[in-house]
Amino acid sequence: MGKRIWRNYDFVLLGATCLLLAYGIAMIYSASHAIDRVSDSAVRQAVFAVIGLIIGFVITTIDYRILDSFSIPIYVIIVALLLAIFVLGQIAFNAQRSFDLGIIDVQPSELSKPLLIIVLAAFLSRREQSRSQLTTLFLSALLIGVPVFLIYREPDLGTAVVLTFVWLVMVFASGMNLLILGALFGGGMAAIPFIWFSMEEYMRRRVLLFINPEGDPQSAYNIRQALYAIGSGGWLGKGYMKGTQSQLHFLLVQHSDFVFSVVCEEMGMAGALILFALLIVVLLRTLRAAKLARDSFGRSICTGVAAWLLFQCAVNIGMNLNLLPVTGLPLPFVSYGGSALVSILIAVGLVQSVLLRHRKIEF
Repeated sequence: MGKRIWRNYDFVLLGATCLLLAYGIAMIYSASHAIDRVSDSAVRQAVFAVIGLIIGFVITTIDYRILDSFSIPIYVIIVALLLAIFVLGQIAFNAQRSFDLGIIDVQPSELSKPLLIIVLAAFLSRREQSRSQLTTLFLSALLIGVPVFLIYREPDLGTAVVLTFVWLVMVFASGMNLLILGALFGGGMAAIPFIWFSMEEYMRRRVLLFINPEGDPQSAYNIRQALYAIGSGGWLGKGYMKGTQSQLHFLLVQHSDFVFSVVCEEMGMAGALILFALLIVVLLRTLRAAKLARDSFGRSICTGVAAWLLFQCAVNIGMNLNLLPVTGLPLPFVSYGGSALVSILIAVGLVQSVLLRHRKIEF
């Protein structure tokens, strides 16, 4: 029986994932090797990639349907970790988002992404018969609202927005009434003034900087450098490890938030298109898994993962191109970040688990 289900394993998804990991590690090395404080970033990213692939493979071997029974304990653990961060978390860059475990930092908000997708998928699948009712929307909003609020207060607006978007896509894909979603959208628009005044000062500055970069030229420095890097790469780029903006350190945080700018400068439009192609392959294979899933639980998991990938890729690339405000969201598979990378590989493992079991075993 084990051999039979492994016939459904998606080696195309695995191959695209591994190529993206290799691409990311190579670009992180180029962007960070000459900066003392982050010169080991590529090695650390490679270690996180191996750890993430191993964890993802272990998750693949587990029947995803078992996770339905553990959704409540998973939710309790998520909320407990997000509460603990305010007491035990380390403070960096005016935010309290991670636990310092000595060798590594663990960021619960990143790990909450695949775990909350499991929790939401379990909830929506149990209410399949009443999925278009207002109570389903309200209860699912309450379910996601608690961790989103805690993450927002860290503060981490980017991750809070990602989870909100994932929730919206999952409830829409589950069959939620469009009129109810429209009313929700209207309510969200009406709440914008309240959200604006609840935001941290640096969050408001980022939005205002996006609207009017000339209003604060000093704060807009890195966005300008990112645009110089992207524009100067041309079709084929300046060559690996030969980018001026990145190698001469005009571009800041180039190994994490702005690694896409390094790709464009050194590898050119051709390198960016290759990156796009690999990301699209992963996204399409995830949507394929959603289509093939044998139950609503598996379908919701894959839909949530696809929404997460699409939104985070779009926001990161958009911010590099100055089409969206700077948010600090990493580019999946490519940007430096241990918790973020392991989380996305856990999600890939969940998708593979759904694929392995999308058919009944025949004897």
